[in-house]
Parts: sequence; structure tokens; C-alpha cells
Amino acid sequence: MTTARSFALLCTVGVFCFISYNMVRMPVLALFAESLGAGPERIGLIVSVSTLTGVFLKLPSGALSDIYGRRLLLQIGVIAFGVPPFIYPFVSDLNVLTALRMFHGLATAIFAPSALATVADLYRERRGAALGTYTACTQSGALLGPFIGGYLVYQAGFPSAFVTAGVFGCIAGIIFYSLHLTAPLPRVQEKGLAPVLAEMWKGFAVVVRNKKVLMTSSTDAAKMIANGALMAFLPLYGISVGLNPGEVGTLFTVQAFTSFFSKPIMGRISDRVGRQPLIILGLLICAGTFVLIPQVSMFPLMLVLSAGFGFGEAVVSSSSSALVADSSEFKTLGAGMGMQGTIMDIGHASGPLLAGVLIARMSYAGAFMVIAGIQLAAALVFWLTMRNK
Repeated sequence: MTTARSFALLCTVGVFCFISYNMVRMPVLALFAESLGAGPERIGLIVSVSTLTGVFLKLPSGALSDIYGRRLLLQIGVIAFGVPPFIYPFVSDLNVLTALRMFHGLATAIFAPSALATVADLYRERRGAALGTYTACTQSGALLGPFIGGYLVYQAGFPSAFVTAGVFGCIAGIIFYSLHLTAPLPRVQEKGLAPVLAEMWKGFAVVVRNKKVLMTSSTDAAKMIANGALMAFLPLYGISVGLNPGEVGTLFTVQAFTSFFSKPIMGRISDRVGRQPLIILGLLICAGTFVLIPQVSMFPLMLVLSAGFGFGEAVVSSSSSALVADSSEFKTLGAGMGMQGTIMDIGHASGPLLAGVLIARMSYAGAFMVIAGIQLAAALVFWLTMRNK
């Protein structure tokens, strides 16, 4: 199988996986949790708990892909995308919903670092463009998923949205089995758990000592704090100012649409002009648009700000993943991408929790201002650190 065909199939699998995942996640999940009686803090927990799974598992799963090859981890991740959506219609208890979201988080925790490492393996000279194209394809799932999910809830109710999400996940599984990746011999030949853990620990140690990987990943975390806050509370804010669920879904779709078209372009630009200036620029754009969202209530203005935030996300993401790959050693590339995913997920999980606490005690405007300040601080620290290095 040629590199181009492998890349195209991986991108296609990513599209269907993330349509399925984002149909459940935005805006359906927050509205579903509210329909079961959840308040702001509990909604923040439910939205963020699937990301907590990634916090604990992305680094180990990336390291395991270095040891056993990418395909095995990708296969497990695809299964985790397809099964959970069929369970949601039977949930009526908030504790069960929280547990299901944690299980559903296995999908991105296992699939994402292996997929990014696979792309970085395939394209070592044009990583910015390739990673930008792949993440744009997964972003198309974030583009279509909220749109489809929001209108299905509006027109047919929650069960229809969940079952349809499961169908998209199953399609991704079918396509995955036509993808053939070269399966290297496992680096650990001895039987038992101890040799595997020892090899994983070597990968962890190399990555943790890599300050450039850690600092770059931290900028992604700052961006994802804002992303997580929007994911949890933009639906509720939109409904409070008179939007319907379909219009709220459209806000997420426009955000993803802008990011989808911007990522490949910004990835190519980062290959030419460098990663670091674009990361700082992207954080500034995210902070500026994010802080303005709770200041407006008109749907057209909210569309513009959502698009602006999506563009800022694209500028950061297309450069940060490539910089992490550039800075990682070849034998620990999966662990490096896993470390980035872990730190990013810490930010993503913190966003809904932090926003829930702040909104309950302040207001939407105050909470969004604090979170925008975190992004500005991350941009400043990144600039100072990289300038010194």
C-alpha cells in the first residue's frame, strides 16, 4: 500500500470517527445532561470526564504504539468510537452518564496519539502540511458532528442522535480494515508485563526530559481550556440568549469549518516560516475571540466570533503537533505525541470544570475573561522560554 493511499484511508477513518464522537459531545451532551437534572458544575464534570481518560491513557497508549506498532492501538481506538453511542439512549442516571463518558473517552485516548504518530512516520519532510491535513480531516468530524447532532435532537430527540453517532462509528471500523500499515516486530521480545513496563518507562523518561515538547504541549493545553469551556457552556449560553439547539450546533460547525480549511494552509506555512511565531499568534487570536463571546447575543456576531476562535485553534494546532514531532526522538515519537495529548487533555478536562466553577460564582463574562487571560499568559511564557532557548 502506497504512502498516499495509507494516508488517505487514515484520514477517512478519522473523519467518520470524529463525526461520531462530536455528534455526542457538542451540543448534545450538555443538553442531555441538563435534561437529566444536572447543574453547571455537574455538566462541567460530565463534559470533561471523557477527557480525563485521555489524561491518564494517551501517553501510555502512544508509548505502546512505539513498542507494538500503530495498527493494534488504532484498532482498539476505532472500536471504542463505535460502541458507546448505542448505550446513551438507555441512560437516565447522572452517575451512569459520567461513567459512560469516561469509557467513551478511551476512543480518543487510544486512537489519537497513534494516528498522529503514524502521520509523522509517513511524512518526515512535510510534517506540518501532513499533520495539518490529517487534523483538518478529524476537524471535519467536529464540523459535521455538532450540526447533525444538534438538528437531530431538535427534530427527533436524543435517541436518534445517539444511534446515528453509533452508525458513523461502525462505518469508521469497516473502513479501517482496508488500511494496511507495516507492522514492525515488537521491541519487547520477552514475555510478561515487566519487560513491557520497562520499555515504556524508557520512552516516558526520554519525553519528560524534553523541555521543548513539554512547553509546546502546554500551549495546546491553554487553548484547550478555552475549547473545553466552549464545548460545555456555549450551548447553555446560546439557549439563554434565545438560540435554539440547531443554531447552537451551527456555532460549533462554523468553528470547525474555519479550522478545517485553515489547518492544511497553516501547516504548510509553518513548514516554511517556523512553528513558534504561529503558535503565539494563534493563542492571541483564541484569547481575543473567546473573551468577546459572552459580550454578544446576536446570532451573526456569535458566528463571526466562533469562526475566529476556530481559526486561532487551527494556527496553534497545525504548528504545535509538528513542533512536538520535530522535537521527539524517532523511537519515542508515539510517546511524544502521547505526552502532547496528555497535557492537552489536562487543559481540555480543566476547561469545563474551571468554567463551571467560575460561572456559578461570577458570570459568563467574568469566567471567559479569566480563561482568556490563561491563554495570554501561556503565549507569553512560551515566547520567553523559546527566546531563551
